[in-house]
This record gives sequence, structure tokens and C-alpha cells, in this order.
Amino acid sequence: MSTRPLLNRRLNGMGSTIFAEMSALATATGAINLGQGFPDTDGPAEIAEAAVRAIREGRGNQYPPGPGIPELRTAIAEHQQRFYGLGYDPDGEVLVTAGATEAIAAAMLALLEPGDEVIAFEPFYDSYAACIAMAGATRVPLTLRAPDFRPDLDLLRAKVTPRTRLLLLNSPHNPTGMVLTPDELTAIAELACERDLLVVTDEVYEHLVFDGTHHPIAALPGMRERTVSISSAGKTFSFTGWKVGWVTASRELVAAVRTAKQYLTYVSAGPFQYAIAEALRLPDDYYADFCADLLRKRDLLDTGLRAAGFEVYEPQGTYFITTDITPFGEKDAYAFCRALPERCGVVAIPNSVFYDDPDAGRSQVRFTFCKQDAVLADAVARLERLGG
Repeated sequence: MSTRPLLNRRLNGMGSTIFAEMSALATATGAINLGQGFPDTDGPAEIAEAAVRAIREGRGNQYPPGPGIPELRTAIAEHQQRFYGLGYDPDGEVLVTAGATEAIAAAMLALLEPGDEVIAFEPFYDSYAACIAMAGATRVPLTLRAPDFRPDLDLLRAKVTPRTRLLLLNSPHNPTGMVLTPDELTAIAELACERDLLVVTDEVYEHLVFDGTHHPIAALPGMRERTVSISSAGKTFSFTGWKVGWVTASRELVAAVRTAKQYLTYVSAGPFQYAIAEALRLPDDYYADFCADLLRKRDLLDTGLRAAGFEVYEPQGTYFITTDITPFGEKDAYAFCRALPERCGVVAIPNSVFYDDPDAGRSQVRFTFCKQDAVLADAVARLERLGG
């Protein structure tokens, strides 16, 4: 057999994701999984029934259209107009994807050339690094630092070089829960226009903002033509396994992303697309109640983590809380998380894996609160053992 390495060198160091590793650890130990961000209850029953109805009626059981079924593309366009006043043509400016993860991959593969640079907020969701690498581009981190994780806009400007092609934004931000302010978005938009940069923005937590309001950068002057906006149904409707995501952008940008996407999954989630079309049209009360429920869960876990002895950085959005373990005399988040299931019967995620420089987040640990109240209360009680 050839001695040549089997794995493409661009993916060196990118083995199993931390989510797979920690979820397997939760299964092996029977620990409460507050690591991977998936709810432990399903979304609205009427939306689940809509998927069942679509299957029974034979809608979507065969290949759906490449861009997504017209009903869902229309519902996505209506959603963007309803919440943000953004107008998109369902026929050409909306693309349905296999979750936001595929949308990000397709955007990176479509819009980047080898040697291009991509500036992204660090810590970043782990697929960002892999997708940029697969495109042959170079990621340039803009580090968000505790306690408030605000972006240094002067440093962002300084990081732009002639090789910078794209800004990869994530707001509300996973894992820190930071939400970009209107002033920050305006400054970023002005920089993108000034330096002729594309923007890809991951907005999957758009309906989970607890402090302030979500403002899409695509709505700012000069940005619609250079922004690829990405979101998905999984987080908003608690059907993460359905993997229904989407892209909204100008016709030219959608055409570019679709060119790459068609060679990834081509199509997916046929019957679920019909269900999500109905979900996006749920009344405003659904969105308000969903956010209020997660805010209550955030506060429940926040209080418990503080009582257990963690330093807690309260998130403005998402369903994750970042903590620091130095009050326990600990410094290595990865070692702490590997040992936590045996010590307390709880699984969490070490934020250090989301940094290019692990030292930047070496003592940070992320917990999710998108679980039932009883599960969160049990986890908090178990974590109190750390103080002992």
C-alpha cells in the first residue's frame, strides 16, 4: 500500500468532531449531555404532523426540485420580508440546503479560490475551519475575548489584506452567545463595501436573542448584493434531525452557491420541506413563546452554574452558556470535559477546540440549555459536586 497519507493535507487535524466525541462519551457513561446543541423534546406537533401528511400524500418522497420545493422557497422569502423587510424572489434568490452546515460548505466552495483569506470570529463553529480548508482558502481569526466577546473592529480592519475575499459572520454567535449590535454591523458593512468583500452570515439562532434584537447585515446599505445569508429550521423549530436549511442572496450569489450545492447533496429532506414551509408561517406568538422559554432555561442553568462555582458569561442569544473553570483551580477545558462525566455525570464542550490558538480559550467550557427543566435541574445538582 502507498505510504502517501490518505487524508487530504487540507484536513489535517480535523478528525471526528468534538460533538461526536462528547456525545459518545455521554452515551458510554450515561451522563447528561449538555454538550451537543440539540433539544430533548420535539418541535410543534402540528409541524410533525405536516411532515407525516406529506409522506402519506406522496409529496417529497421522490427527488424534490434542486433549489427546494416552491412552497418552502416562497415561505422563506415571506419570512425574510415579515421579520426584516428584506425582499427576495423565491425563484432565483432562495436556495434550500441540507441544513445550514451544507449551506456554509457550498458557499465556501463556490465563492473562494485557493489562496483567498477568510476572516471569521474566533471561537468558531468547527465546520467553518473545515469548509474553508476544503476550499483551499486560509482562515484568519478575529478573536472574541471574555467577558463580553465583542469584536475589535479596529483589529478587523487591520486584518483585511489584498488576499481577503470574504467575511464569515455568525450572530447570534455560537459558542459565546454574543449578538452583534447595529453599530457593529454598520461598521462591518462599511468595511465590506469599502474593500469590496463578500459576506457570508450564519444566522441560525436569529429567533433566539434575549438581549437586543437580531439585525441581518443584508438589510444595510450596499450589503444585499454582497451578502449570503444562511439560516435553518433546526434551531427555531426543534427539528434538528430534519436538516432543512436555506440561503437567501442576490440571484448571482445564489446561482454560485447552487453550483457547488448540487454536487454535495443535490437535494434532501423532501417531505420535511413541506412541513417547514408551514412552520415558517406560524404566528408571532410561537416565536415569542419559543424565545421566552429558552430565556427561562438560560436563567435556570446560569443560576445553577454560578452556584456550582463556575465563572459564567451570560449569553445574549443562542442556547449555549460559556463558562470559565479557573475558580476550580482548573486550566485545561478539554481535560476537564473528558473527566466531567465520571466526576459529575454531565457532558460539556471545551471551547478550546473552537480556537486556532487553544490557549485563547483553554479554560472555557460550553453548556447547552435547550433541555427539559428537570434535566437542567438534575445537571445543576450533579455539578454542585465540583464545589465539594
